[in-house]
Amino acid sequence: MGLLLGGSFLLLMLLGVPIGLSIGLAALASFVASGFPLEMVPQTLFEGNNSFALVAVPFFVLAGDILAGGGISERIVAFAESGLGRIKGGLSIVSTIASMFIAAISGSGAATTAAVGSALLPSLKRKGYDLCFSSALIASAGTTGVVIPPSVPMVLYAVIAGESVAKLFLGGFLPGALMGTGLIAYAIWIAHRHDYPLGDPVPGAEKWRRFRKALWGLLTPVIILGGIFSGIFTPSEAAAIAVDYTLLVAFLIYRSLTWKQFYRIVVGAGITSSLIMFIIATAKLFGWGLAFYQIPEAVAGTLMNLAGNRPLLILLMVNIIILLAGMFMETASALIILTPLFLPTIQKIGVDPIHFGLILVIGLAIGMATPPVAINIYVASAITGLSLEQISRAIVPMVLILVAVLLLVTYLPGITLLLPRLLL
Repeated sequence: MGLLLGGSFLLLMLLGVPIGLSIGLAALASFVASGFPLEMVPQTLFEGNNSFALVAVPFFVLAGDILAGGGISERIVAFAESGLGRIKGGLSIVSTIASMFIAAISGSGAATTAAVGSALLPSLKRKGYDLCFSSALIASAGTTGVVIPPSVPMVLYAVIAGESVAKLFLGGFLPGALMGTGLIAYAIWIAHRHDYPLGDPVPGAEKWRRFRKALWGLLTPVIILGGIFSGIFTPSEAAAIAVDYTLLVAFLIYRSLTWKQFYRIVVGAGITSSLIMFIIATAKLFGWGLAFYQIPEAVAGTLMNLAGNRPLLILLMVNIIILLAGMFMETASALIILTPLFLPTIQKIGVDPIHFGLILVIGLAIGMATPPVAINIYVASAITGLSLEQISRAIVPMVLILVAVLLLVTYLPGITLLLPRLLL
């Protein structure tokens, strides 16, 4: 039955069936073959979405879309450019830092890539930066969108693994900073190698004006994350407050959002959220099948045998599987499937579940910039008109930097566990 469950899922994926349907139909096929009463299917589907923490998912999706469509990200990027533009390769640095900051608002890799790409890629092209390099840099920096909190995948992992969302959010700060620092170092090296120009000087008065314009957007992560970590509100409540605050800024302060635009944003966020929630529901069914057929135990036994009960080697093998899954599957789908599959093994070798959650999120985030299923590259391609192949060739060194950070985080757990242990 385990082979039927896994085999039918892979077959449906290869046939191009949408991921949510592939997961659900594979589980259903194994239940029918086993003779299980099908009355349990709707109940299990309902239980998959019956979690208060999941309320955060649609709200964070909506807040990210308002950020991108409400003029908030453009003002943040303009302020960053005024401060760093005069450094050689400064616009490349701005691209990465702006991505990291917007990641702390949107919680989405694709939204981060779209926001920064739309604002900066035309300027990068006009200043003489190589467009393939610039597109690849913004797409790879967009991976920090799900590592630097808030993060939708972290919420999903917390629900599945029964862990603290706040601890996962705190654990994401240092890995996200390392990812951004590695990309900035590479961007500076490329800028000197190709002699990219300095940005235009910005007078002090203009810097101050841009800061005042960006201030309301800059306060967004302070309000969201400060409220969570101070205990004023829960992550789910923080997601709702993020929507309220971004709406207030976009409508009343910046006045950059119309009701027609808002309607389109809400519809788009609703569609995205419904797809995620459907995948979560079907994954609950799939996870029930995994547990009943004792597949996680079989995976644990196989990894133990192959690695000779050596935790470091087991972690390396798990990382490889995560990276491969990220290349072919959407982030939320892969996380929902891999968490129940590997978590028993990880706990058996003594790895902290918070640490593993960050390994999983970072590994799958890298998949956003790794073809063939690379949502960040698709977004950058749509903005620039470059082909997937052109951006993919330029992004290889950046992906290697991100993989190096993943391995560093994997084998130095203090990077992810330091802040949660100090502050919670």
